[in-house]
Amino acid sequence: MPAIAGLIGWTAALAAEKPNIIFILADDLGYGDVQALNPEHGKIATPGMDRLAKEGMVFTDAHSSSSVCTPTRYSALTGRYNWRTSKQSGVLFGFDQPLIAGDRLTVAGLLKKQGYKTAIVGKWHLGLGLVSPDGKPTRGQRAAIDGVDWKARITGGPVDLGFDSWHGIAASLDMPPYIWIKDDHFIGECSTTKAFHRKGPAHSDFEAVDVLDEIGTKAAEYISGQKTGEPFFLYVPLTSPHAPIIPTDKWKGKSKLGLYGDFVMHTDAIVGQITDAVDTAGLSENTMIIVTSDNGCSKVADIPALKKQGHFPNAHYRGSKSDIWDGGHRVPFIVRWPAGVTAGSSNNELICLTDLMATCADLSGAKLPDNAGEDSISFTPALKGEPLASTRKGVVHHSVSGQFAYRSGKWKILLTKASGGWTKEPVAVNAPAQLYDMEADPGEQNNLYHTNPEVFAILLAELESDVQRGRSTAGPDQKNDVDRVNIRRGMKR
Repeated sequence: MPAIAGLIGWTAALAAEKPNIIFILADDLGYGDVQALNPEHGKIATPGMDRLAKEGMVFTDAHSSSSVCTPTRYSALTGRYNWRTSKQSGVLFGFDQPLIAGDRLTVAGLLKKQGYKTAIVGKWHLGLGLVSPDGKPTRGQRAAIDGVDWKARITGGPVDLGFDSWHGIAASLDMPPYIWIKDDHFIGECSTTKAFHRKGPAHSDFEAVDVLDEIGTKAAEYISGQKTGEPFFLYVPLTSPHAPIIPTDKWKGKSKLGLYGDFVMHTDAIVGQITDAVDTAGLSENTMIIVTSDNGCSKVADIPALKKQGHFPNAHYRGSKSDIWDGGHRVPFIVRWPAGVTAGSSNNELICLTDLMATCADLSGAKLPDNAGEDSISFTPALKGEPLASTRKGVVHHSVSGQFAYRSGKWKILLTKASGGWTKEPVAVNAPAQLYDMEADPGEQNNLYHTNPEVFAILLAELESDVQRGRSTAGPDQKNDVDRVNIRRGMKR
């Protein structure tokens, strides 16, 4: 009882102070790409993130809700699993319509109600209400042919979902349109065509190689304009080290591991730039900086070549971006907050990026409504070294093809016989699904499906309940956006 009382008092005090919150979301950065998290097989120098790990807390069992971009971003900003929406697999493209409903509470909207200034600098990749010249909604790559009204107000984006301001781009750097956006309007018009993998409309001055540095500069400028006692939430979704892998000349050759290693170093430098901006502004004590990633390292990085040089971008975890194995969704998660986190600490609690919502509610003194943050729990207790008081039994994982996995305690089930993603590996056990003891077998090599059927059945029932209830946390049942979520699409003999 005294421990609980102490935690409540600690949380109340922090809520009264309302810490600044900076959420940096790297793009395709593997757990093993951060040297501090992978000292034996991490061969890329990452002093910026290593410093945050030394000065803060490392979560060793943190996961994105999906193993690809768009779904994870939806979940991080809403505290709700992506597969509850119509987006059951894959990602959106730059011209696709908004995935987040206009009446859905986001982390930014929650904090704004608590008196926070809210801003985003970087990649959105959640769809925008773009229109063609004749006023029709754009979709997919068709807009490259039909055209876009470059002067029309952009609806359904960040400034309609709780953010005061936005400086960034529509989607990944390999997806048009290639043009900067300020708040709810394009900065200029796309008058030419360029290809940073996918060909499409581009502003004449837009160059992909410049984007990462621009994000760092704009984020630092925003921080320098803030004042002590006026809380802010800054969301910084980076464009790196996602393809195209394009470090600037300053970073080429620095890693001695090829362009991907150079790009990770470039990415790390941007994290360092943002940290320095916080310190220079005198805001470090009560500013929580979170650095994480939307999924594991991508095959575009040439993982086999990196491993030959001793660098394991997804550490010792099986799979990579897109997959349902942990290499697809176990991500770095570092929290520096001098006022609330012990320097040099680590935590092995199982958390998900959906948990940003409930944590921000906790820290700002807000109460989540029943129809918001349905899959979010607060990891605030973990920051103090206390166990999580979770009403959620486990965490749901989701692959690019829409296949499911579920983790509860040391056990993990995968409702597929393979990766669920782009990795093609021979199946060691003839079974329709997989079961692993993640404590004994973090590399997911020994499939226990046939030897522990009772464990598989228990976890499957928990997963089915989480899906059917419209939420995985305590509270009134909610509705998914679709009538049916097929969790067994990968269980084919």
